[in-house]
Amino acid sequence: MSGPPLDEALAPMPDDAEQALYLRLLADGGRLRADAVQADDRPVLDRLVRVGLVTRTDDSYAAVSPRALSGRLGAELRSRATRLLVRAESLPDLLGGLTQAYDTALPAPAPAGPVEVLHDRAEIQHRIARLLSESRHEMLTAQPDPRPEAGLRLALQQDLPFLRRGGGIRTLYRATALDEPGTVAYAAEVTRHGGQVRILDEPFRRMLVFDRHTAVIQAGPDRFSAAFVSEPAMVDHLVSSFERDWRHAEAVGWAGPDPAGGVPERIGRLLAQGLTQRSVATRLGLSERTVAAHIARLRDRYGARTLFQLGWLMRGGRRD
Repeated sequence: MSGPPLDEALAPMPDDAEQALYLRLLADGGRLRADAVQADDRPVLDRLVRVGLVTRTDDSYAAVSPRALSGRLGAELRSRATRLLVRAESLPDLLGGLTQAYDTALPAPAPAGPVEVLHDRAEIQHRIARLLSESRHEMLTAQPDPRPEAGLRLALQQDLPFLRRGGGIRTLYRATALDEPGTVAYAAEVTRHGGQVRILDEPFRRMLVFDRHTAVIQAGPDRFSAAFVSEPAMVDHLVSSFERDWRHAEAVGWAGPDPAGGVPERIGRLLAQGLTQRSVATRLGLSERTVAAHIARLRDRYGARTLFQLGWLMRGGRRD
């Protein structure tokens, strides 16, 4: 007898009804005539046959020693484990042709010292995408300036697969991001997939850090040059800087209903009710510094002289 398929035999073994029937079979001498089986017992007996605890002939069922079943399964498991190990060892050879083609078409960058500066935007984006595809654990990103819509769409295409395969992403934005619909949509989507996005209303530097072994920082006044840093001490310093900023930043419920688009309007409504800046911050669960930054931008936009006037203007009032 070859026995049942291994995956089936390793299914949960046996349940209460099956154990009870097996014990009844033993009490009857370990054998039961097929024509004496009750209709309710037949599915349970068939399950015991599939598992291997019972055998069937044309006219009867017979109990099988669990010891024999255990020995057979153990042998099959060891055999399967050996086959899997052999297959694992052969994977480099099986995929060798594809690996060679990849390395030929996309050779790894030659060592360029602890810092390599690139000035081509397409090459920078390609290098960042490759670093993310090769990362396994964590990406830290600090974005102090607004990102274009196209850049946010590209970021989502790259970030979501990383999150789905178990990676972690932590991102810092300035408080102004709460007024940017594209950034809010990006942050909400990343948050839904397990990423974390906070806002920090103080200066910080742009950077990306992959698995804490490679950092990318801005190398000029624009986005057309970037420095790729691999020197461990320098990377550690950048990671420490990010972690300090992360502790000072505040969490935002991006994935909640209307997480940011309504923040200025809610501030305006509360100011129109006569609440102070501190009271507004408490009511909205934001820091007073973040609310102050919102208010400063709103006052410039509406030309308001007082907080109450700002709230009144935001609710549709006219300037004198």
